[in-house]
Amino acid sequence: MKRVITVTVINQSGVLNRVTGLLMKRQFNIESITVGHSEQPGRSKMTFIVHVEDEQKIEQLVKQLQKQIDVLKVNDITDKAIVMRELALVKVISPPHVRSEMNSIIEPFRATVIDTGKNVVTYQVTGNPEKIEAFIDLLRPYGIKELTRTGATAFVRETQKVQSPQLSILK
Repeated sequence: MKRVITVTVINQSGVLNRVTGLLMKRQFNIESITVGHSEQPGRSKMTFIVHVEDEQKIEQLVKQLQKQIDVLKVNDITDKAIVMRELALVKVISPPHVRSEMNSIIEPFRATVIDTGKNVVTYQVTGNPEKIEAFIDLLRPYGIKELTRTGATAFVRETQKVQSPQLSILK
């Protein structure tokens, strides 16, 4: 199962290497990683998407990360209401006679054209990883010349949905 882990760290040299080294030693596959400055000076936030087989392993990972030097806070936010976004740049083979058709495909995704050549168009799209995958899948038949993705970044929504007990007439 995929887990979304956020780690707040002191922004200094070697922190990313130590954290990813720990994940490597514990044989966690990092499917996505983003790192950037946070709202607090001198602190950065890392967002990892990792594949984990069972709940015990994720607990072990969180505890190990919390022990690391320069790590201030670790959260597994997978099961919470979160906002998650990713950016992709997709360069697509696009002869002029196909562009209007492609524009109708990309419109629902709110993608933007950021570069145009004689037979190539480069699109920028942002959204959750599933949206990015769907966008890429629709453009694949036209011929993707180049593709790059940032990896997902996420944080917990301000308002969390309260779990209410489910009523069932089948009991």
